[in-house]
Amino acid sequence: MKKHWLLLLGSAVLGMVFALSVGAADVQDVIEMKSDVYDQHRKPIVEFTHKKHAEDYKIACEDCHHVYKDGKNVWKEGDPVQKCSECHSKAKPSPDERRSLSDAEKMAQFHYEAIHENCQGCHKKLKMEGKPTGPISCSQCHPREQ
Repeated sequence: MKKHWLLLLGSAVLGMVFALSVGAADVQDVIEMKSDVYDQHRKPIVEFTHKKHAEDYKIACEDCHHVYKDGKNVWKEGDPVQKCSECHSKAKPSPDERRSLSDAEKMAQFHYEAIHENCQGCHKKLKMEGKPTGPISCSQCHPREQ
């Protein structure tokens, strides 16, 4: 009887270790920030260094990944990760939309606004705090093709 419980416990522990390692292994080191919300990308695609941000820069997962409920990010590590375009499903606001919508409305609806605020906004904040940061200008993120 003892062997049965030890085998069951060992299997459960191995299953949990496997499940956790599979989730972490699914993330690519570098992710092309390509989205199907755009008919055509006008600038070269940004290559986001996911591994560097997570491991080297110690950026918490929930700093980028989010699910908001009552104005609070309730996403936590291990929750499913959706593509940005699942929620930010429109490409870029028109000039009229840019004038008439609040910043929050633009970020909620438009991929362009959400991505730029998330990435560029973080980099600008770090720069203002006098901390090392990543690129801020268009050409630093969208390098000309070689």
